[in-house]
Amino acid sequence: MSYNSSEIELKWQKIWADSGEFEPKDNYNLPKKYILSMFPYPSGRIHMGHVRNYSIGDARARYFRKEGFNVLHPIGFDSFGMPAENAAIKHKVHPKKWTYENIDYMVKELDRLGFSFSKNRMLATSDPLYTKFEQEFFIKLYEHGLIYRKSAVVNWCENDQTVLANEQVEDGKCWRCGHEVVQKEMPGYYLKITSYAQELLDELKGLEGHWPQQVITMQENWIGRSFGLEFSFKFDDKSKEVLDGIPGFSVFTTRPDTIYGMSYAAVAPEHNVVKKLLSKNYLDEETKTKLKNILNQSPRERQASDKDGVFLNLYVIHPLTGKKIPVWMANFVLAEYGGGAVMAVPAHDERDYEFAKKFNLNIIQSIVSKDGVANLENEAYTQPGILVNSDEFNGLDNEDAKLKIIEKFEEKKLGKRVVNFKLRDWGVSRQRYWGAPIPMIHCDKCGLVGESFKNLPVTLPDDIEITGEGNPLEKHPTWKNCICPKCGRPAVRETDTLDTFFESSWYFARFASDEKTWQEKAFDEKSVNYWMNVDQYIGGIEHAILHLLYARFFQKALRDIGYLRDSEPFANLLTQGMVLKDGAKMSKSKGNVVDPDDIIEKYGADTARLFILFAAPPQKELEWNDSAVEGAYKFLNRLYDRSENVIKTTKIPTFEHEKLSKEQKYARLKVYEALKKSYDVYKETFAFNTLIAACMEALNALNAQDSKEVLTEGYFVILNLLEPIVPHLANELSENLFKRENFKTLKMCEEVFAKDSLNLAITVNGKRRGEFEIDINASEAEILAAAKKNVEKWIGGKELVKEIYVKEKLVNLVVK
Repeated sequence: MSYNSSEIELKWQKIWADSGEFEPKDNYNLPKKYILSMFPYPSGRIHMGHVRNYSIGDARARYFRKEGFNVLHPIGFDSFGMPAENAAIKHKVHPKKWTYENIDYMVKELDRLGFSFSKNRMLATSDPLYTKFEQEFFIKLYEHGLIYRKSAVVNWCENDQTVLANEQVEDGKCWRCGHEVVQKEMPGYYLKITSYAQELLDELKGLEGHWPQQVITMQENWIGRSFGLEFSFKFDDKSKEVLDGIPGFSVFTTRPDTIYGMSYAAVAPEHNVVKKLLSKNYLDEETKTKLKNILNQSPRERQASDKDGVFLNLYVIHPLTGKKIPVWMANFVLAEYGGGAVMAVPAHDERDYEFAKKFNLNIIQSIVSKDGVANLENEAYTQPGILVNSDEFNGLDNEDAKLKIIEKFEEKKLGKRVVNFKLRDWGVSRQRYWGAPIPMIHCDKCGLVGESFKNLPVTLPDDIEITGEGNPLEKHPTWKNCICPKCGRPAVRETDTLDTFFESSWYFARFASDEKTWQEKAFDEKSVNYWMNVDQYIGGIEHAILHLLYARFFQKALRDIGYLRDSEPFANLLTQGMVLKDGAKMSKSKGNVVDPDDIIEKYGADTARLFILFAAPPQKELEWNDSAVEGAYKFLNRLYDRSENVIKTTKIPTFEHEKLSKEQKYARLKVYEALKKSYDVYKETFAFNTLIAACMEALNALNAQDSKEVLTEGYFVILNLLEPIVPHLANELSENLFKRENFKTLKMCEEVFAKDSLNLAITVNGKRRGEFEIDINASEAEILAAAKKNVEKWIGGKELVKEIYVKEKLVNLVVK
């Protein structure tokens, strides 16, 4: 026999396509499993990272189908976004044409790998029908106050000519194109994710043990809950005069215990006080230049830069001491946190300390260690301690002082205790063509109005030219002209399109809705309530904040406006490791890309799937290894070739196990060890590498014994275990040998685990000197006699002082 992978795989792919067996059933009384891998961007070809992700999900989906579950295992394409526009410029092709041609090609690649995705529920986020309901959500969220429009300083990519969320700026550069990001003030639409900050934080506790702890920690840090004091500084009279009567500004601090150590106040470059000074031309040219340079840095760049700033020639009054405090503009102060201003305590905060050292500002100690020591020569003192130089609070433990000082502020009505979050509202406006149009209309009479639902979807015009300069929708001669749905007068359509993370924040619920209802409504309630939430979500760790946080928020927002029921979208999360080659992530620029099509052509889809699941645990990085791919192929060849000797039957053979030879018993043991391992692997651990290794050991043991019946039983089990991993070959052999009857739930054969013999270690004077095998029923005397015979050279001619038998473990002999 000769293993022809291509012939076998194409045969079974046609059978599966014709049968529709991967479609979810309408029977909602069945137990269900919703297995979902993060959907791809249609870049044109799938890569080995995709193969790994989808092989993991497909193995789970196929396993649970065999176990009698109703399985939803869908796929789609996250198909809006800037790369299509970049391709349009580079290749002079329309983004829609580029996108959908890529989708067609990638679907063929996915089919060729044998992934058991639902065909009926496949979607692309750029489909007009998907856009229709997305725009409906937008309008409803706007009506419920969960979307609003404002002008703000945003991250701006000059290359892509679009706004970026903070999470989309990586080391000061655009996450897509790598171009430097600058800061720019402009109007945009924002989702009120901050309204859900506490709930997003609280519900992470319910995901512990189900999500990687690393992801939970990253989200906790990003949400950034902090408790502290909010109060206002008042300007001195001269400063108020300069600022045309602006009375002061508010700050938030988590360290009210250090308030007596404050030596300056600092505001962000975007702060209203700075804007007022600029509008009055109060700042000199050197200060304005420095300010402009800082403004052109993203918040993350500023945090990473050396501390810098300028004195604004303004003073505020300390709320407790009445002393005048100088006001500085500082690059380390974030406009979007705590009102964009801080009380600076250099003695007890590293950032404040560095800034004070650079500009020779006062450093006032207000906390010392409990033994009275706090050296401020080279660094701030940030440890717990006792208050000093703090009036009536002297001598208090700093944690107790926090509450006492807040109480004083509240008694004097100077401030209040508050909870603050680092999380900022999500800006979703993008100035580009290839995205879902924001369905809002600007009317001179009615103001900002949502489009009428009957006019949805608002689709993109096809007759555009993408040059890379500005938003093509803004330049289109007619598209933005429309009628106000409220008053019927001529109006102007919004030309911003949505951030693509908007699309990927609800696609999983769309998949969970019966596709027969997709034309009429976003979600079919009965179907969504049955399938949601996702039982197993699989994707890269790089989405820990961006996508997963937004999706969690979106689920809650849609719940609150009546679309969904569940609060959390993903019950369990697996973050698979990257696929590397030569120690680096695969990329065209590094020249280390492995094309899945080449692997399939040479070895077959089953080999690609087997290797990718065998080479490393799913959560770990996987180093590409050509010889290991070859090894996976050889294993499948052996599996195929040896099947010639299997008895064709529809029932598993039975045995009198005790009458079998040692080799036959061992082979059965290895087969059922693999079966036992499969339960945890498929249901809990995803450690497919260990299951594949167990199946390889079992096949080796089967090949080392001479019973066709034992071989047949082994194949009956092993093909069942391997079917989710190498489905084409497993189905082919199971159909030929067993009419696929082995794909029913197998029973564990406990008799194979019964021991006939013991393997015992022998130590002489505590040193290991050998081991031996003996019948399980041997007496202690027989065991000791066999042990002494086995180590005769170590004890011969010596006085035997003691013989110790540790039951079923070892024999220890003590000699003189």
